[in-house]
Amino acid sequence: MDSYFETAARAVQARIRIHSHIYQTPLVPSRAAKNATNTKVLYKLENFQTTGSFKIRGAMSKLSVQPDTGRLITASSGNHGIGAAFAAKALSKHLTIVLPETVVPQKLEKIQSYGVEVILHGSETGLAEQHAQQLAKSQDYTYISPYNDPYIVAGQGTIGLEILEHCPHVDNIFIAMGGGGLISGIGSVIKAFNPRTKIFGVSATNSKALAESMAAGRVVETEHRNTLADAVAGGIDADTITLPLAMSVVDHVVECDEGEIKAALRELAFNENMIVEGAAALALAGFTKVAHTLPGETSVIVICGGNFNRDIIMNAILGD
Repeated sequence: MDSYFETAARAVQARIRIHSHIYQTPLVPSRAAKNATNTKVLYKLENFQTTGSFKIRGAMSKLSVQPDTGRLITASSGNHGIGAAFAAKALSKHLTIVLPETVVPQKLEKIQSYGVEVILHGSETGLAEQHAQQLAKSQDYTYISPYNDPYIVAGQGTIGLEILEHCPHVDNIFIAMGGGGLISGIGSVIKAFNPRTKIFGVSATNSKALAESMAAGRVVETEHRNTLADAVAGGIDADTITLPLAMSVVDHVVECDEGEIKAALRELAFNENMIVEGAAALALAGFTKVAHTLPGETSVIVICGGNFNRDIIMNAILGD
C-alpha cells in the first residue's frame, strides 16, 4: 500500500495529466461564518467543477494512465459515473458503465450523452457494482473503482495541491467521508506538505462505514439508512486502500445527523447563496459542530459537489 507521501507524489503527477481537462475551482471566503464563529472560513467549490463534482479528478487520473486499446468498466449511477463517462469521451477510451435498473432517468440520459456503453442490472448500485466486477473478471475488462484505486485517490488529492497554492496557511480542512477517496487524497497531500494542518473527516450518522472501520482498525459492516448525504452512503471494499490511508491522515472524525445536514443545506442556501448536494453540506455541518473549539483559526470546507435530486434538496431547504 502507498504511504501518504507516495500518494502525494502521485497527486503531483496526476495534476500534470489532468489539468487541461478540469477546472481549478475557486477557494472563496464565507460571507457569514466568520461573524458567527470568530474563525476564517473558506469554501473549496468543487460544485463548480466540470461535471458538478470532484469525482472527475479521480476518473480522469485513472483513465489517463490506461492503454488506448483496453476495455474499461465501472459502476455508478452518481458522480463517479458522470465523471468517468466525461473522462472516457475526453480521452477516447472504451468505457462501459453498469447502472441499476432503478437509475434516475436524468442521470441515465446524462451518462449516455457522453457516448459510453451502458448496461442496466440489479435493483440498486451495490448489485450493479458486483455485476461490473464479475464482467471485469470474465470478459477482459479493467474495473475502475470509484475510490479503491491509487490513481483515483491521487486525482482527488489534486484538490489539496490547489488549496495549498491558494492559501498556504490553513489550520483545518473539513471533508465529507464516503468511500474515503476524497479524504485520503486531500489528506495525503496536506500531511506531506503541511503536516500541522488538521484533517477533519465528517461522517453521516445514517451511513458511516469508513468512520466505524477507522475506529475498529479494520473494515466492518454497518447499518445504512437513508441520508441527505446520499453521495457518501454505502459500504466500503474489504481490501480498500483508503482505510489505512485515512487512518494515517485524519486527525478528528465528526459525526452529523440528518438535522445537522439539513441545517447546513439551509445555511449554504440562505447565507452563502449556494444550493449543493447533501454530502457537500455534511462537511459544513461538521465544521459548525466544532467551530467553537477553533477560535481565530483558518478552516477550509470542501464543497464536494452540486449534483442533487431537486425535490429532496428543495424540500430539505424549504420544508419544516
